[in-house]
Amino acid sequence: MALAQADPRSVLKGEAPRLIGEWQKAPDIWNHIKATLDDDFQFGRFILTGSTTPVDPKCILHSGTGRFSRMTLYPFSLFESGESNGHVSLGSLLESPHIEPLLAADNHIVLKDIAYLICRGGWPLSLLTEKEDAIDVTRNYYDGLFVAEDENDEYSDFFKSKDVDLLEIILKGFARNISTPAKKSRMIASILESGRRSTLDEKTCDAYYKTLKDLFIVYELLPWNANIRSSVMIRQSPVYHFFDPSIAAASLRLSPARLVKDLHSLGLFFEDLAIRDLTIYAEAIGADVSYYRDSSGLEVDAIVTFPDGDYGAVEIKVAGDDSLTRGRKSLLSFEKKMRENGNPTPAFKMILTSHGACYQGADGIYVVPINCLRP
Repeated sequence: MALAQADPRSVLKGEAPRLIGEWQKAPDIWNHIKATLDDDFQFGRFILTGSTTPVDPKCILHSGTGRFSRMTLYPFSLFESGESNGHVSLGSLLESPHIEPLLAADNHIVLKDIAYLICRGGWPLSLLTEKEDAIDVTRNYYDGLFVAEDENDEYSDFFKSKDVDLLEIILKGFARNISTPAKKSRMIASILESGRRSTLDEKTCDAYYKTLKDLFIVYELLPWNANIRSSVMIRQSPVYHFFDPSIAAASLRLSPARLVKDLHSLGLFFEDLAIRDLTIYAEAIGADVSYYRDSSGLEVDAIVTFPDGDYGAVEIKVAGDDSLTRGRKSLLSFEKKMRENGNPTPAFKMILTSHGACYQGADGIYVVPINCLRP
């Protein structure tokens, strides 16, 4: 590391592809790679990996346009971890809308399994661990997240000017508002209600939130631009999600048994899990994920927009007759509003649910358990 910081060009020499881990600790590497590629461009010549964004982006003198391609690596989806049977392909719904039904009796996942998957997360080490110990692995990862033991720790630079206790308090505030478009004022209020902080201004909250984003812990799911040619007002507040729901669960010390007893919280954490997998599958086929919410209160949890402009509308629900009915109502109301305002209607409508049967209803809406989905 010291050599890379003192002489960045020295670590670029060697066989290609040349992989440089935690490059953000010596961000001048970026500039030297750009110069190297200017002289001799080879696609895939360098691979830069990092668990955080650079602490001081001012050190990077070039945007990377035309030289660098960025990819976000998420924890494993359920399909990648082998816990989704891949019965339904997200990408194929546009060209091959028919799906073979799967009876609930043939889909063996149940609600307590979903609660377990939320708390365990998709971390490689937790997947390699026996089931009874896997959640402890995730919690140990969380507990070590805010402990920068020395200057070479991957998170140490982020903590030099931060109150680590406050950072964890703010993270817990986002965990309590997971999968919601909570305003900053509401977020701050929930943080103060915890009793661990008497005052917190919005500017400080924003600064610490940026740190959580730079550490790839939380992010904003942005609203869908429907290009509605009417007086319909689209809500622009982002929905806050975690890169993996297990971090939020660990911060609040939630267990699978506790989640199952609180179906409201389980619904919000399940939505976070579903958005994680949807995002992974969508990115794998060149699509994007956003959400829809307008001033009338109509909302759709996820809009999957494909490269050709077609899109699918997805409601995310814990399985149950009432929740499926609400999901159908939202999707049909959304489709009607799009049609009435002269906008393209969704290419498909789906309720992504926690467990149960997989089928397409008489209204054309797919009901797909999360353990049946793949890219």
